[in-house]
Amino acid sequence: MTGATRGIGREVVAQLVAAGHEVLLGARDRAAGDRAAAAIGAEVVELDVTDDASVARAAQMVRRRGGLDVLVNNAGVPGHACDATEIDAATIRAVFETNVFGVVRTMHAFAGLLRASAQPVVVNVSSGLGSIAAAVDPDAHVDTVPVWVPALHYGASKAALNMLTVQYARACPWMRINAVDPGFTATDFNDHRGTRSVADAARVVVDLATIGFDGPTATFTGDHGTVPW
Repeated sequence: MTGATRGIGREVVAQLVAAGHEVLLGARDRAAGDRAAAAIGAEVVELDVTDDASVARAAQMVRRRGGLDVLVNNAGVPGHACDATEIDAATIRAVFETNVFGVVRTMHAFAGLLRASAQPVVVNVSSGLGSIAAAVDPDAHVDTVPVWVPALHYGASKAALNMLTVQYARACPWMRINAVDPGFTATDFNDHRGTRSVADAARVVVDLATIGFDGPTATFTGDHGTVPW
């Protein structure tokens, strides 16, 4: 699992470990990863999704351990909030580097391991802010659009992640891959302004991470079911 030292990521790892799964906790900061993994009972893997070499080393480590059945792409950054007209290409690129290209890096590096699994599953942690349907008609989807809304680059990155999810599902029918909206959760990500607990948010991710091959693919799911694309 990428981005798992705190917040929703850490709680997902904790719930999976509690359910009896063997979990690798992905951490960009090794020291923070060691602390989180020791507290939860997981194993840390150093992994920076913005660094090709780091992702390749992580995949090699997982290969040496014996394989991978489930990949949860959780690492993400919000970007700083500012007026849309003040955002330049470099600002958007920085957010996409983690939220979009980071997922492509992990998918590329771990594809062989997933293909070797009997029931490969991928969960991409997205956001209701990536819903184009909600963006054009927020009154119709008030549960997917929180009061806290960062600059446009975050929503655009999650919309791109949603499309990646669908395209990977179409190209790779041998795996189950879905996008998940954990909801507006109180974490460091939003200065704890969220209205959901990390435990509730993590359960949505865990549910999709533990499906079998008869489970859904190419879906966008939240706590109350399907989220509009």
